[in-house]
Amino acid sequence: MTKTRVLTGITTTGTPHLGNYVGAIKPAIAASQDPSVQSYYFLADLHALIKCQDPRRVQESRLEIAATWLALGLDTDNAIFYRQSDVPEITELTWMLSCVCAKGLMNRAHAYKAAVAENEAAGNQDPDKGITMGLFGYPVLMAADILMFNAHKVPVGRDQIQHIEMARDIAARFNHLFKGDYFSLPEAVVDDRVAVLNGLDGRKMSKSYNNTIPLFVSEKKLLKLVRKIKTNSLEPGEPKDPDGCTLFQIYSAFATAEESAAMRREYENGIGWGEAKNRVFEYLNEQLREPRERYQALMEDPGHIEQVLLKGAERARGEAVPFLDRLRQAVGLGRFV
Repeated sequence: MTKTRVLTGITTTGTPHLGNYVGAIKPAIAASQDPSVQSYYFLADLHALIKCQDPRRVQESRLEIAATWLALGLDTDNAIFYRQSDVPEITELTWMLSCVCAKGLMNRAHAYKAAVAENEAAGNQDPDKGITMGLFGYPVLMAADILMFNAHKVPVGRDQIQHIEMARDIAARFNHLFKGDYFSLPEAVVDDRVAVLNGLDGRKMSKSYNNTIPLFVSEKKLLKLVRKIKTNSLEPGEPKDPDGCTLFQIYSAFATAEESAAMRREYENGIGWGEAKNRVFEYLNEQLREPRERYQALMEDPGHIEQVLLKGAERARGEAVPFLDRLRQAVGLGRFV
């Protein structure tokens, strides 16, 4: 049976929060347990260097994210789980792809255009002020991540669809220039059913807004953060609208359909905000108790995490090394004998 290849990268610049879990981690872990899917999950630590020059933060984030995925049940027997930086073939492929990628394509990348627009709005004479080649060319690195393993499907948010289209363009150009079907053309998978959680202030939960609830904070800290979630001024006894309410949204992302329906009735009956926050805290705390314990144990045993990642890298390189040899041959860099 030919397995569908699905690839997901996790940028290692922050601490995983509830929004990450609901939007990316939970569906990815479910896919890792599907025998008809060959999943590739990697810590995108080379990508992290584009926007974070704090080595301690990158190192901490790599450990926290790996521990999080393992604590939540990632099946590393089926899925291939590795650090991007442990597969040097990816960076070599990035150079090969850079040599066939049109600069004009990179000029149209959303992140680059946004950085230029910010410079122009600030009145900078140099529209490229502060923009690194890492930021400019990172869609090529992303293409290499995907094409190295000929991923069929790449789950992304809508803001990342452009990068998958770029990977398709680059792959097609390479295939055409070197006259072969070296790369399959990946498809972006956007699941509009996946929830986008709001944070403490009602905006999208994001470390950029400093409004996140980290997944594995202590019970005491979790309670404190839930109590900080922004609500309106309606009194206990007054009916409340669950739709658009951050508290209800977070609860529903973790609860069953029946539990969510019951909470919706509580809103209609005028549950007080203090009581609602206590209910959300108690439910979250119970759901996260066992994974939190596993996470803490993993964080205290980085050697175990290291071995898991090295084993994943070995599996990844088992595919990458022979494929890159074929690509070297294709472009004229093969051995003489």
